Amino acid sequence: MPIKTSKVILHNKLDRDTLIRQLNEESFSRKTLSFYRYVEIKNPQGFRDSLYEKWMLLECFGRIYIAHEGVNAQMSVPEHNWQKFINQLEDWEEFKNIAFKIAIEDNGGSFFKLSIKVRKQIVADGLTMQDYDVTNVGKHLDAKSWNALMDKENSIVVDMRNYYESEIGHFSGSILPKSETFREELPEVLDILKGQENNPVLLYCTGGIRCEKTSSFLKHHGFQDVNQLHGGIIDYARQVNEEELENKFKGKNFVFDERLGEAISKDVISNCHQCGEPNDTHVNCSNKSCNLLFIQCKNCQDETEITCSSECQKIITLPEQEQALIRRKRGTEKRDKRFYRSHSLKK
Repeated sequence: MPIKTSKVILHNKLDRDTLIRQLNEESFSRKTLSFYRYVEIKNPQGFRDSLYEKWMLLECFGRIYIAHEGVNAQMSVPEHNWQKFINQLEDWEEFKNIAFKIAIEDNGGSFFKLSIKVRKQIVADGLTMQDYDVTNVGKHLDAKSWNALMDKENSIVVDMRNYYESEIGHFSGSILPKSETFREELPEVLDILKGQENNPVLLYCTGGIRCEKTSSFLKHHGFQDVNQLHGGIIDYARQVNEEELENKFKGKNFVFDERLGEAISKDVISNCHQCGEPNDTHVNCSNKSCNLLFIQCKNCQDETEITCSSECQKIITLPEQEQALIRRKRGTEKRDKRFYRSHSLKK
C-alpha cells in the first residue's frame, strides 16, 4: 500500500489522567493482542505515520515499534472495529497472514493511548548482522509438541525473558537467566549452554519475538537442535485451554501493558518484596520520581500507599512543586527506575 502524507496530528497530546478517564468512560469492549514480523521496511517513518493515522481513526491503542527490520506490536482494538482493523492489515503487504496472539485475560484496560515509535531494532539486542541470520531460525513448536519435547531426557528449556518476568511465572525446570535486559541475556544464555550444542534446546518468551532472534543467534554459534515455542506463552495458554493439554507453565505471564500480568495457572510462585507473603502482583511505585517496578501485596499497598520505601512514601506527601523538583534532579542522575533495587524491599 502506498504511504500517504497527512495533516492529521500523528501523536497523542492528552495527559495520562485524561486518557485513563476517557478509557473508563468507553461503552464498548476491546481486544488485546500482540504480533510481530521480521520484514524489510524501506521507509519506517512514513510507514509509522500511515499506521498512526489509520489506527487512530479506529480508536486503537497500543505500543508499536517500527524499524527497517520489521514490526513489533502490542495493541488494544475496539471489538466493533475489529474486522476493519483486520481488513486494513491485509491491505499492507508487510502484514499479510500475520499471526496474532490474543490475551486470555482482558478487561479492556491494557493500553490507554496509541504510541508508534521508530527504532533501530524492534527488539534491542546489541547484535550485529554478522551475529545471526533471521532466515535461519529454530523449529517452531505448538503446545503439544512443546510439552512432549520438554519431557525428553536431554532437553534444555530456557526462559528468554528478563528476570522480573520469570519471577512470577515460568515453565517448570527451565533455566532462568538473571539479566535485566534482552541485550544482556543473549551472552549469558550462550555461556550457560556452552558444551551442550548437540542437546535439544527449547526457547520460550512472551509472544515469540525474542526467541526468533535467540534461536538464530544460537544456531550461528553451532547449536544443532534449537526449538522455540510458537506464539510464546500467550498462544501456549490458548492452545492448552482449547485442546485440554497439560499446562506445564506455572504462575503468571508478565505483559508489557497496564495489566502487568495475566494468570496462566492458579499457582502463585513469587512473594511480596516487602513482607514476603506469597504474591505475584507487580506495581510501579507511586512516587513518580522513582516509578520502581516491584511485587507488592494488597496489605503492603494499603500500608505504604503503593510506594517501595519509607523515603518514597514521604515524597508523595510533599507539594507537587517539590515533587517535580525531585523528579528533575533524579532524571539527571541517569538512574534506571524499572528494576528492583535494595531499598524497595524495606518499608
